[in-house]
Amino acid sequence: MSWFKRTKKGIQTPTEEKKDVPKGLWYKSPTGKIVDSEELENNFYVSPEDGYHVRIGSNEYFEILFDDNKYKELDKGLESKDPLKFEDKKKYPDRLKDAQKKTGLKDAVRTAVGKSMGKDIVIACMDFSFIGGSMGSVVGEKIARAAEYALEKKLPFMIISKSGGARMMEAALSLMQLAKTSAKLAKLADAGLPYISLCTDPTTGGTTASFAMLGDINISEPGALIGFAGPRVVRDTTGKELPEGFQTAEFLKEHGFLDFITHRRDLKKNVNLYLDLILNRPLRTVEA
Repeated sequence: MSWFKRTKKGIQTPTEEKKDVPKGLWYKSPTGKIVDSEELENNFYVSPEDGYHVRIGSNEYFEILFDDNKYKELDKGLESKDPLKFEDKKKYPDRLKDAQKKTGLKDAVRTAVGKSMGKDIVIACMDFSFIGGSMGSVVGEKIARAAEYALEKKLPFMIISKSGGARMMEAALSLMQLAKTSAKLAKLADAGLPYISLCTDPTTGGTTASFAMLGDINISEPGALIGFAGPRVVRDTTGKELPEGFQTAEFLKEHGFLDFITHRRDLKKNVNLYLDLILNRPLRTVEA
């Protein structure tokens, strides 16, 4: 019978021959809860039974945060180059082309300006689907330019981080983005313009070591992994067992690294509440 093969571990059906439910109709959370995809979308991509926050990208976050999903994208044409002529299993330009074709994105971050609850805000949102949300020169440049735009227009700035860290294909050029983005955020602070950092799952590596932890407030979604190196690397390096919940958003909040954790449905409301308070604006009762 050609539809299966036997191995030492039992019978396995080749992936390409599995008769799964058509993609997009259902979603199964890590805790085993099954939810209709349309219901999931209507619930801000959060599993209603267990509260699991599904990873989403810039398209979804912009839709959640900007009024009527209307915004102006900034620097949308920027693309990475290959100054180091890097090659591992693939040439870097080929890897970029594959990622662009797969995701429809130019790189791992998009920046935009629009209104949120009636007030202008600049938002940079990372996309993990593009080479693991790795931070290369384009990511750093787009965040730096977005910060400059916010400075010029005197607008609040928000970064939504979702990253595996620095992009190895750009080596030291990638690491330089930590300093560049941090310097731009310091200029915002000097000008008295608020910067909000939202850490989502996962926020790791150089992103955590720079702009993700430099917010005037640092916030997160429930259960997000936040750290520099991953738990396995930390455990193997130290040779010690890690505390329960290590590097989760809840663990970091308990130890003072986060200001608060917000459910995604309350994100728009909570961000604007903070901005109203810090900018001394009249509090609004408009629904998010």
